[in-house]
Amino acid sequence: MNRFYLHRFWLAQRSSTPPRWSNQWAETVGFVIAFTLSVLATGNGTAAGEPMTPFQRAVSTPKGMLKSPYQNTTSVADEGLEIYRSLDCNGCHGGGGGGGMAAPLTNQIWIYGKDDDTLFRLIALGTGSLSPGDAFRKQGYTRKGSEAVVGPMPPYGKIIETDETIWKIIAWIRSINPSATVE
Repeated sequence: MNRFYLHRFWLAQRSSTPPRWSNQWAETVGFVIAFTLSVLATGNGTAAGEPMTPFQRAVSTPKGMLKSPYQNTTSVADEGLEIYRSLDCNGCHGGGGGGGMAAPLTNQIWIYGKDDDTLFRLIALGTGSLSPGDAFRKQGYTRKGSEAVVGPMPPYGKIIETDETIWKIIAWIRSINPSATVE
């Protein structure tokens, strides 16, 4: 708002008969306040009490703090396989996780690491040019190993609705690859 309108507003406050535009001014101010409050209420897309998406969790949680709730991965591995297939992960990693156009999940080589936190973020944020805003690299992740397949992983953290779903996929990966077990 420029000085002219501020001056007129001040004069209108001092006058007993406000100018014609005061109703428009009030409507505009009301709209701006309502809009601002609605933006503030929704925050980063999660209203109070609303669960975070896995993507939001991976972005907002400090590195190293994400841990699987499943100590016994075999208890949910079959469910993890069903989820893996339903999300068409097998299209890149193979039906049994043996690879294809993406790295094998049965490999001894873990390009970014095999801890819970890294695997969760890898799935949620994706890697390389497919990671929105290069979020995975910006969190300090770099390739630790090499693999013939160097393509990026797409981010699934906005597609997958719950953290639990990602943890079940990770449980299945650990069930098919003993070298993926975290010491």
